[in-house]
Amino acid sequence: MSGIRKSMSPLEWLLLLFLSVLWGGSFFFVGIVVHALPRFTIVALRVGLAALALHILLLFRGERIPLDKRLWGAFFVIGLLNNVIPFSLIIQGQMHIASGLASILNATTPLFTVVVAHFLTDDEKMTAGRFLGVLVGFSGVVLMIGPEAVAGLGTHVVAQLCVLGATLCYAFAGVFGRRFRGMKLAPMIAAAGQVTASSIILVPLALVLEHPWTLPAPAPEVWGAILGLALLSTAFAYVIYFRILASAGANNVLLVTFLIPVSAILLGTTVLGERLEPKHFAGMALIGVALAAIDGRLFGMLRRFFRTSPGDNPGDCE
Repeated sequence: MSGIRKSMSPLEWLLLLFLSVLWGGSFFFVGIVVHALPRFTIVALRVGLAALALHILLLFRGERIPLDKRLWGAFFVIGLLNNVIPFSLIIQGQMHIASGLASILNATTPLFTVVVAHFLTDDEKMTAGRFLGVLVGFSGVVLMIGPEAVAGLGTHVVAQLCVLGATLCYAFAGVFGRRFRGMKLAPMIAAAGQVTASSIILVPLALVLEHPWTLPAPAPEVWGAILGLALLSTAFAYVIYFRILASAGANNVLLVTFLIPVSAILLGTTVLGERLEPKHFAGMALIGVALAAIDGRLFGMLRRFFRTSPGDNPGDCE
């Protein structure tokens, strides 16, 4: 199996931007359903409907998930790391801390991923440029969301540790998910396997703890948000996630956590008519610089350009 590329192709950058829109939109969908349904029911519907949609699509494509014990063991591990544990930890954390602070803590995912990938992989080692780029990107997220969001950083420490624990899970999930490439598994099958395993865990949990059949019937807009959350922000999003992960690696795919706040703010501007402030533009600029540093290609071109002096050209004359 060939190694992971450190620099992403233009298509992979486009897919990463699209993924950030899908996951940024999830905040909009959750904002609608969170007041109508209990938390585990929301998460179970999210992964359960996503699994159903992906299985139907696989059926139409004439494909199916292999019935292999080792493969399904991997699905349950990544389902726990990517869905079950982090979703539960973030819900617990956001019961006590503001969403802005939670978003900033969530943006530490690339920091954890750089460290985890350095120790657990052979082809995603930490470099000074990559680590500096991650720090700059994190600073951009803090600036864009607003320094006031970190005002409560010293309180509700357990809640903050819950969100940080979720980001650590995402980092391990990104590294662990690379193995599906070695199994020659298509991104759609990997996505279907993950959300199916997550559903097997979460649906019984929601049934036992929250008895959703006793709840009032959700309004049509709630069902619309649930479908958007399941089909767009989960099913479709994880197909793209595994596609990028297979070729560009964990460090690159989890840069999406820097782009999610950008997408959420731009969606709020275009859909809800919210106003962009100078801090938003400054934060986006920092994130852009960070992504260029992490990718390395732009700075490599600049280094080659400035190392080339007029005297290096045989055709130059004094």
